[in-house]
Amino acid sequence: MSGSKIQVSAVRDEVKALLAESAESKRKFVETVELQIGLKNYDPQRDKRFAGTVKLPNVPRPKMTVCVIGDAHDCDKAKELDMPFRSADDLKKLNKNKKLVKKLAGSFNAFLASESMIKQIPRLLGPGLHKAGKFPTPVSHNDDLTVRADEIRATIKFQLKKVLCLAVAVGNVSMNDDQLVINIMTAVNFLISLLKKHWQNIKSLFIKTTMGKPHRLY
Repeated sequence: MSGSKIQVSAVRDEVKALLAESAESKRKFVETVELQIGLKNYDPQRDKRFAGTVKLPNVPRPKMTVCVIGDAHDCDKAKELDMPFRSADDLKKLNKNKKLVKKLAGSFNAFLASESMIKQIPRLLGPGLHKAGKFPTPVSHNDDLTVRADEIRATIKFQLKKVLCLAVAVGNVSMNDDQLVINIMTAVNFLISLLKKHWQNIKSLFIKTTMGKPHRLY
């Protein structure tokens, strides 16, 4: 953790407080823990907008839905694993209808697709999945679909758009403090590596549960 401006012990204290608060006001769902970042000395109009993905050690969003767009082999595999899937015929039925493609994109958090299907997707669906930021991750027949789906669930994306604040899911309240701390430190250190002036671009860092109050890390 060299060069980090936040101490693991301080992060752990905030994580413990955050988990204790969440336990006090039990919700009917598992709250997500979000890392909220405020940037400074950055001009989104002029400076290069960054984007990067990092895989966290612990899956932050286990309930994230991943749909397989598969050839016959991968559709059968998905069926066995009780994973949602769509075949080429299912995609053809949408007839490139923008509303239907948008509905498909909105029905799942992410997509996996057989290597043989990847090239067909733009032809079958148009640019809908790409526009939604959900273009599928390719899988081969040797891949374990559950492992690949969990990789997607564990991967977070930092992308600077027009505003100087970002938020990413780094965990959930069913995790213990060790799991959350390592996820937070992994996410923060990766973000710093993306920034031009590293820590000098960070104005603030907070963690917060879906319904809880923010806890300041930096």
